[in-house]
Amino acid sequence: MRLGGVDLTGNLLLAPMADVTNLAFRLMCKRYGASLTFTEMISSDAVVHGNEKSFLRGMTCEEERPFGVQLFGHCPETITTAALAIEEMFEPVVIDINLGCPSPTITSAGCGSALLRSPEIVSEIFRDLCENVNTPVSAKIRILESVDDTLDIATRLEEAGVCAITVHGRTREQGYQGFADHSYAKRIKEELSIPVIANGDVKDGESAKRILEYTGCDGLMVGRAAMGDPHVFYRISRYLEDGEVIGTCCGQRRDDLLEYIELLEKFDLTSHVNMKAHSQWFTRGLKDSRRMRMEMGNADSHVSLVECIRNMCGNDS
Repeated sequence: MRLGGVDLTGNLLLAPMADVTNLAFRLMCKRYGASLTFTEMISSDAVVHGNEKSFLRGMTCEEERPFGVQLFGHCPETITTAALAIEEMFEPVVIDINLGCPSPTITSAGCGSALLRSPEIVSEIFRDLCENVNTPVSAKIRILESVDDTLDIATRLEEAGVCAITVHGRTREQGYQGFADHSYAKRIKEELSIPVIANGDVKDGESAKRILEYTGCDGLMVGRAAMGDPHVFYRISRYLEDGEVIGTCCGQRRDDLLEYIELLEKFDLTSHVNMKAHSQWFTRGLKDSRRMRMEMGNADSHVSLVECIRNMCGNDS
């Protein structure tokens, strides 16, 4: 798939996820088959005001490139100013704007999926952005109740100059409940000439193939299925290429968690993530996972938690 002027190897993208897609995790997903990774969503206001944590979310390394940065905001001028700063500092292959986050904290500020109710503001944001930054711009949207209203947003985005659109097949009101409706992505793909990426319920090879064949989309974005399981990209890729079904392996999940910790330490990120939550994602489904979670829950510091994890994951019993 070609995105933002770059030919990607494959068509599987890692979704931007708050408190999940830090550099260490993105790098693992890239190693195991993600064609393109995206940072956590970054506040355009925070970037403009020089917030250090915001710039930390955008840090990358050569092994990860190409990569994308996702911004959120509601003011066209602020979003463009932030994008120019991100463009200069990190040189991403694409800058994505979040029009899909359903979190009340985000939507109450008029950002994320709240913008879908203001199509004129959406047009203004993306016209200003596409006219002023050199980096290709994409958008990640949720669906509205009406297919026609959703298509109107998508058409406005294409007319403004975006290079691609990702469609999460759930409404803002659904949050992450229920099933994704990919008929919207199918319709948008039929009507638009730019790449369209389907998102929602892409969790294994079978679902990935089914969604691709149904929608005709150019690619797929994997979100929650990757949490604690970066090898999901490898398994999906193998299924799409030759129909091979590869199961998950407890030993692999343990190795993944150890690798993740090493990368967090390498990039000095250990204290910036919720290690207990992240470790629980990696240990889902493992033998004695309940005991492991209890032991991790008793750790009283990052240092003791890391030591606890290494001891447990180094034990083959």
